[in-house]
Amino acid sequence: MLARGSGFRRATVLLLALALLAGGIYTVVAFVQRSEKLVTERCTADVGTQSAELATDQTANASLIAAVAVRRGLPARAASIALATAMQESKLRNIEHGDLAGPDSRGLFQQRPSQGWGSQEQIMDPYYAANAFYDALVKIPGYESLDITDAAQRVQRSAFPTAYAQHEVMGRSFASALTGQTPEALQCTLRAPLGAGQPETVDSELAQAYGALATAVEGESLVVEASNGQAWSVAQWAVANAKDLAVTQVDVAGHSWLRKDQSGWEVSDAPDGQVRITVAPAA
Repeated sequence: MLARGSGFRRATVLLLALALLAGGIYTVVAFVQRSEKLVTERCTADVGTQSAELATDQTANASLIAAVAVRRGLPARAASIALATAMQESKLRNIEHGDLAGPDSRGLFQQRPSQGWGSQEQIMDPYYAANAFYDALVKIPGYESLDITDAAQRVQRSAFPTAYAQHEVMGRSFASALTGQTPEALQCTLRAPLGAGQPETVDSELAQAYGALATAVEGESLVVEASNGQAWSVAQWAVANAKDLAVTQVDVAGHSWLRKDQSGWEVSDAPDGQVRITVAPAA
């Protein structure tokens, strides 16, 4: 009887311990899940004394507009003008409708087929829309020295010509970061990825934005051959698109961005001459 009683007590203690362990695990998981939900996803660009903030979808569109400028060899000023314009026209979102002033307006820049910007299908393609904007911008003599709002108005011919001025700080900050003019300027605070990423998808999106680049897939990473300003442009493009592409880490020129740390760029042993973009692995 004593043996059986001792065994029963041991079994009871073991069951209680397992229950406490399971409860602890549940508590930890629940805490992590709640913490993730409390994270406000956003991106900031800090350049000198200026700082600007955008939502993650706006930042992804901004990175595309800036990448097109880099691909075309345009100065960061061109990207500043384009970003301020797109923010005023569409809040940097690829919208499928116009307004009373332009019922057929579409896309990032609210370009109108009736004014010769292209078909609705073309205008809704962000790459086409950005190139169309730059095509018009570079025809303006001395656009680089014009006020951003003046240059934007000469392209758009808006009914509200001074409205672009309110977005100048945002345009300059994000353009400087995303063109690679200012290293370490872009930081995105994100929740953990919802699934695995694909280096091949990152490669495809990167090529569409920047054109042909020398790349190689190494496990969960895409390694891009780039240096100086182009390297920082590509690296900060990767951060800007980290949410949609499940990017977890970006390494470039002695610095690394780690999604889980949420503390911005950190000094690391990342080599010069390449950008390593790492995505979340399969479960």
